[in-house]
Amino acid sequence: MNFTHDSHLKLIPLNIIQDKKHFIVEDPTSGEFYEMPEVCIEAIRLLNEGNSLGEIERELKEKYPTEEVDLLDFAQQLLELQLVTEIDGVKVETKEKEKLPQGFLRVSPQLGNFFFNKAAYFVYGALFIGNVVLFAANPSLFPTYKDLFIFDYMFLNILAWMLLSFIFVLIHELGHILAMRAFNLPTKLEIGHRLFLVVFETDMGPVWKLPPRNRNVLYLAGLCFDTVILFLALICQLLLSGQSGMHPGVLDVIVLDTFIRIVYQCCIYMKTDLYYVFENMSGCYNLMESAQQVLRKWVPFLNQADKETVIYPEERRTVLIYSVFYLLGVGLTLLLFAFYYIPQLLFAWKKVLPGFSQGVDTLPFWDAAMFVLQIFIVLLLLLFSWQKKYLRRRA
Repeated sequence: MNFTHDSHLKLIPLNIIQDKKHFIVEDPTSGEFYEMPEVCIEAIRLLNEGNSLGEIERELKEKYPTEEVDLLDFAQQLLELQLVTEIDGVKVETKEKEKLPQGFLRVSPQLGNFFFNKAAYFVYGALFIGNVVLFAANPSLFPTYKDLFIFDYMFLNILAWMLLSFIFVLIHELGHILAMRAFNLPTKLEIGHRLFLVVFETDMGPVWKLPPRNRNVLYLAGLCFDTVILFLALICQLLLSGQSGMHPGVLDVIVLDTFIRIVYQCCIYMKTDLYYVFENMSGCYNLMESAQQVLRKWVPFLNQADKETVIYPEERRTVLIYSVFYLLGVGLTLLLFAFYYIPQLLFAWKKVLPGFSQGVDTLPFWDAAMFVLQIFIVLLLLLFSWQKKYLRRRA
């Protein structure tokens, strides 16, 4: 649709939240959020007052002489975002917006506040320090890749690990859900992936309704619950030290799984919980995309973004600092592969492969077959997650 400087626009009702550097604009119909600088917010205010695009452009050029002001282009962007309802009195036809699910509203905010309040933050911090002290005082508590293998048959090991990992990942996500509900925000649970790992993801989109100082609580909530689990598991390991049986083995798997999950959050070249903390504290959003854009000059195999990210001059230093942590996160991932994932895979294959040479009426054969089936199921979940992300990106 064509605009002129004499055009008048009517916008849908918008919620505007002041952020650290710019403003967050919420489309309450779809639950989408957009970051905009002050000059855009002023343009929206003047549009709502009934001014024409030309009048607004002249006023903004006088008020913001250093900004590039083009109201025709801005109006086109608002139209593409489906934020415009009328142009010169003519209604704009738009697609029906898909409203975000209002999930977990039955979870009481009071329950969320029980786990996330000033006293609870102190407890989580103390337990985190306690975990560091326990590892420092007892290096034998550090998990090894062999801690995964507590049974003689591999399919039982994988089954036990998948079951325990499923339970404790849900507890991690429960932390996010309770933190969201503590601020009376809706959310939902989805299946996603990080690299080749299938993960659950709590939709954190509504956190943009909150001021920046409150968002970190929601981002760190899962790690808070992980900290509690790790501390309790380490204490139980010390109490059961020297004992044999299945219970110490199960504790080993819990410590291994939780330890890796916590370390994994430090790989902020992916959008982990700590990535969002870094992003929120810096006030520089689309940080990963901006860093990839910078690093692509030296690391050509990085994926090309769908479109170039605008890097504001005041954000360049933050992007460069994050780029360093981006590379450190890649190195940390390689260490996880070197010390855990690859040794576990090699150990497992070495254990089960001889089973295929035995008869179908033997347990080793079915152990090997079940192991392969379990790997196949994980790959199917991963492909499902990749396909969903690809379809969402196309949409």
